[in-house]
Amino acid sequence: MHEDKNNVSLMSEFRKFDPENQRQTERDNEESSKLTSEYESFSPIQDINKVFEECKFGRFHIRLLLTTFAGFIASILVTNSTSYLLPIAECDLDMNLRQKGLLTAMPFFGMLISSVISGFLIDTFGRIIFLKLGYGGLFFFTLLSASSQNYGMYAAAKFGEGVLVGIANTGIMSITSEFCHPTVRDRVMLCQSAFGAMAQIICPAMAWGILLQDWEWSFFGGSFVLKIWNFYLFAMSFWSFVGYFLYSTLPESPKFLVTQKKYLEAKNILVNVYAENTRKAPETFPYPNLWDQEILETTSKVTQKHSFGMFRTQVLIGLRNMKPMLQRPLISYLIILGTMQLVIVGIYDVLRLWFPQLSTIVEHYDLDASQNLCALVDNYTATEKLRIANSTLNSTEVCVPHISGMETYIDSIIIGLVCIVPYFISGVIVNKVGKKNLLILSGIICIGALLGIRWAQSKTMMVALFSVDVAIMQTMKSLTQMVLVEVFPTTIRSVAMSLVIVLSRIGTLIGNIGFPILLDKGCEVPFYSMAGMMICLIVLSMFTPKKKDT
Repeated sequence: MHEDKNNVSLMSEFRKFDPENQRQTERDNEESSKLTSEYESFSPIQDINKVFEECKFGRFHIRLLLTTFAGFIASILVTNSTSYLLPIAECDLDMNLRQKGLLTAMPFFGMLISSVISGFLIDTFGRIIFLKLGYGGLFFFTLLSASSQNYGMYAAAKFGEGVLVGIANTGIMSITSEFCHPTVRDRVMLCQSAFGAMAQIICPAMAWGILLQDWEWSFFGGSFVLKIWNFYLFAMSFWSFVGYFLYSTLPESPKFLVTQKKYLEAKNILVNVYAENTRKAPETFPYPNLWDQEILETTSKVTQKHSFGMFRTQVLIGLRNMKPMLQRPLISYLIILGTMQLVIVGIYDVLRLWFPQLSTIVEHYDLDASQNLCALVDNYTATEKLRIANSTLNSTEVCVPHISGMETYIDSIIIGLVCIVPYFISGVIVNKVGKKNLLILSGIICIGALLGIRWAQSKTMMVALFSVDVAIMQTMKSLTQMVLVEVFPTTIRSVAMSLVIVLSRIGTLIGNIGFPILLDKGCEVPFYSMAGMMICLIVLSMFTPKKKDT
């Protein structure tokens, strides 16, 4: 027995001094050391990107995209739903062409106000809390707008919807990008942006199914009446409720949390994402010692931090983080991207929001080869001026609305379907061609389509040209947002996004208020004006910044 023990001891000593075994041990130690220190040499943001690379694209990201889908639909329906009500509710709400333009612009007034401060608040206090506030409040205001009985009440409710959507929209792009590894971020962001095209399908499909009905309920002796367009708005409120519920189930962005020195909370979220995506136990997380030193240091300071007032501290940190954005080169990037979004979103919203009204005009006046679209629209505006003049002189004249027919809804669905196609194409080629080249090429295509609309001599040609314009401009909007997400660091990303959104809302306001005014001057005026603005956009696209690792 004693001899066996000696043999084992001798074999153990032999292995210890075996050169091959020693080299293998050294290699194992090197790999272990490399794995342990790999994240230690990174910044916290790079640590997170490394972890997401291990997490892959999985079930959590699918859940994130489904949540974003509901949020996107709810946000876009705030602006889209009014477009389908303009023809059917023009008599109930007593609207002329300019009042229709103002009503269409009301949500954007609200967005403009909230977008000024929402980015700062989201970068200071977190993404999720304002996403829940935004969609929860939006649900309340959509119920209020659905109960509207007059123009003033409906306009005020749409303004409130805009305020809440402005808060929610600022956080959507940030939280999605911050949960993705840079290698898949572009494709995920394009997929997310494709939800806007899906909203272009869902909105007219719901309008087609509801607005062609003849429903009317009267309460309290006729003092409160719900007409078919009221029921349509009630149906639209479903999406904001779903958005609120789903965002309530998502965690905060870990990239935001590490900027606030909340390392333990960020680490726990990363572990949960890893477990959900890989279907492995949390104990198998590849970086168990991630931020251990930082967690220890920040834990010891928690009591002191709260004693000085968390709110004041976070505001001061947020203001300090904004300083780099006001310096070169970020200030130059902000001006370029903001101006581009102003032009893109302004024209995009004019085209998509005014298509149902223009399509309804074409349905009632029959567009054919004997006249182009602008000749027909000029005829409509002249008739409307005469009707308003007669109604002023004769108060007994009955208002007869130009109700949208089935063709308008079908054509709107076609536009929505076409809008999805560029996302698949650009998602494949964006990394090969580059965002700058895609923006320039897209701008050239849009100019041709805008000029073509003015000369359209058939409904098919009109729908085709609108489809091309809306689809390409929607992709351009997403490409510009992707550039912004890439070049601005996490600490000021939402602030930058909110400032760009402010400029885009200004573009939409100018477009929706100016479009009916320019139509009164002549149908060709707004289309030539938009084509000229697109030329300026192409020039700006040549100065778009290159990608940073954030």
